[in-house]
Amino acid sequence: MNALQITALLIVFAGGFGAINYLFFKLPPAIGILVVAFLASLAVIGTEALFPFLNIAEAVTAFVAEIEFSQALLEGMLGLLLFAGALHVNIEDLRAEAWIIALMATLGVALSTLVVGLGFYWLTAMPLLAALVFGALISPTDPVAVLGVLRQADLPKSLETKIAGESLFNDGVGYVVFLLLVGLAFPAAGAHADASVTGVALFFAKEALGGALLGAVLGWCVFQVMRRIDDYPLEILLSLGLAFGGYELAVALHVSGPIMAVVAGLFIGNTGAKFGMSEQTRQHLNVFWTLIDEMLNAVLFLLIGVEIFAVTFNWDTMTTGLAAIGLALAGRLVAVAVPIALLSPFRGYSKGVVPIMTWGGLKGGISVALALSLPASEWKPEILTATYLVVLFSIIVQGLTVASLARRVGREPEML
Repeated sequence: MNALQITALLIVFAGGFGAINYLFFKLPPAIGILVVAFLASLAVIGTEALFPFLNIAEAVTAFVAEIEFSQALLEGMLGLLLFAGALHVNIEDLRAEAWIIALMATLGVALSTLVVGLGFYWLTAMPLLAALVFGALISPTDPVAVLGVLRQADLPKSLETKIAGESLFNDGVGYVVFLLLVGLAFPAAGAHADASVTGVALFFAKEALGGALLGAVLGWCVFQVMRRIDDYPLEILLSLGLAFGGYELAVALHVSGPIMAVVAGLFIGNTGAKFGMSEQTRQHLNVFWTLIDEMLNAVLFLLIGVEIFAVTFNWDTMTTGLAAIGLALAGRLVAVAVPIALLSPFRGYSKGVVPIMTWGGLKGGISVALALSLPASEWKPEILTATYLVVLFSIIVQGLTVASLARRVGREPEML
């Protein structure tokens, strides 16, 4: 099948599964599509077990392999999704929570990678560096999943800003950590990295700071063009070119595409919207990117549901994966609690902020895509299965219960 045929099928299935969810399950749209897709996948597997001569599972597995989920997300959809998410974040709200967001997106990711990686190393027989790779890919919260759930959760504004802002930035930082550890853990596959302190520092500076600088420069350039014209279809086209083209340019320059997309989205959504657009353009731009966000979310969660056909399930990988759910939650708890403890002498926090941010830090498609992108090795099936189970639990169980948890622990908006 060619790319256009695959895209058409994905859109058809996303729409169909979305309708089934709306009519029968009535779950939040993205989560509902994932649940329906996952149940449909299980039905296909069950049908194959009862009627093996039909070869349905084999055909679906071949179709899933053709999609190339990792490449489709990391080099296609991700830039648009991150740009759309950042576009709707108020930079003033973000600035008010800057310290806690910065600590959780950096120190928090590092601590979670260490906690999860060491735990995974203890659970399995794999080398420490390979276990740390799993820690790195599962530690960042997924902005796509998080922002989708936040729209339904009705959390206090400051807490919503913390979770949303952290998810946008720790995704980029986590991706950089992942790339570094993959280079150390799988040198035989062609990846390589300088493990010295200087090498690590230069790698981070090039990827993270380079991505932020590129996003700021491209955002400023597009803003300068926007402020000189008043034609909303053209301005929307410019924003689309910034998100798509900027991300691909970042990949070509070997700087962080996710961080580029976030910075550019924040720039256009705040400075660009305030000083470079008419009211008509702002309205149409918001509607356009909201639709892009919703449609890509639907396709992404559909893909997560059907990626079960790319996962190896046996007793060992299942038990490891179930244990990894606890490890991921433990790593998330440390990633939230330590930064808050460091900042609590300088400002107050409600007791509910730690459990809500721990449970609300959802994992998603980015973790699955990173696991699929790993070089072939004897450890990849175990890492992929563990990642898939953690993501399913996170989106379905945590995503559906975070709002009730927020109500149960009690909320103090002015303190959160």
